[in-house]
Amino acid sequence: MSVITEVRIPPDDFELGQILNIEEASAIELETLVPTRDTTVPLFWVYEPVGDGFLDTVERYPTVNSVTEVDVFEDRTLFRLDWDASQDHHFQCVLDHEGQILSATGTPEGWDFEMRFTGREALSQYQDCCEDAHISLDIIRIYNPADPEADSWYGLSEPQREALALAVRMGYYDIPRGCTTAELADELGISDQAVTERLRRAIGAFGRHALLTPEPEA
Repeated sequence: MSVITEVRIPPDDFELGQILNIEEASAIELETLVPTRDTTVPLFWVYEPVGDGFLDTVERYPTVNSVTEVDVFEDRTLFRLDWDASQDHHFQCVLDHEGQILSATGTPEGWDFEMRFTGREALSQYQDCCEDAHISLDIIRIYNPADPEADSWYGLSEPQREALALAVRMGYYDIPRGCTTAELADELGISDQAVTERLRRAIGAFGRHALLTPEPEA
């Protein structure tokens, strides 16, 4: 039966983290990963206005074929990165052991990945692969998405659960809305943007845990 793990990795320990330097942004959030033969094309959000220096830094990497803007908003920009992922040891460890990257968010403190593996053995092999590649993994949690007794929070981290529960109590999902993200931010002591990101990840985690049936082991 599949398992889901949440890990934190220092940006310097894998190539994508080095490419997507976040000194000019408060956070980078992976939107999708599209494998195409030997390359992998991720779409990712960069929060805060993005200067030319960010694009110049990304394009200088020899494994990057191109980086292009897809959508531009006041507080975030969606980019498409065409690059050769074969040199990224972390990404190869995930692929080699049949893992799936469900979400990834980069901050100055590190990159948080949520990943699904076909079972505990595959997860253990992934961890060994990362150790051999000198990739530091901080395991935040491991849980079984199909067993509600194993995790009563339906895949939510404690900050995600706190934000989602507060949003429900304050009527954020009511019609009409009973509060704004700014009001939620005041209650939680974080930024408006951070509330939006946390609620989005919380709903995604909840949906995957409660609604999606994992594929059986072969």
